[in-house]
Amino acid sequence: QVQLIESGGGLVQAGGSLRLSCAASGRTFSTYTMGWFRQAPGNEREFVGTISWGGRTTNYADSVKGRFTISRDNAKITVYLQMNSLKPEDTAVYYCAAKSAPWNSRYISSWESDYDYWGQGTQVTVSS
Repeated sequence: QVQLIESGGGLVQAGGSLRLSCAASGRTFSTYTMGWFRQAPGNEREFVGTISWGGRTTNYADSVKGRFTISRDNAKITVYLQMNSLKPEDTAVYYCAAKSAPWNSRYISSWESDYDYWGQGTQVTVSS
């Protein structure tokens, strides 16, 4: 069982930056692929980015490439989402998710249905 708690959301002006954190419980976090997703009002939840448990493989949605960066610290059992050059269209509730993948240190996934555990979400609001 893994519990995920996101933090770091808030209100920021367009062009600004935020760093989201996702703290996990559980001794096997180091073999979990992690993902970030977001959901804006009236929209379906969408993929933002993912990182393998080895930390060397990442993938991002086209809409955030070059602006967002995912990283993880397995010792701190935390994954981060650094968001730069924020735009009003980035406004959403951001969720982190975890998928057990001990067989492949480079496994990543952009599919919501792949993930086993989800956090409660943190609100990010970007004003114009």
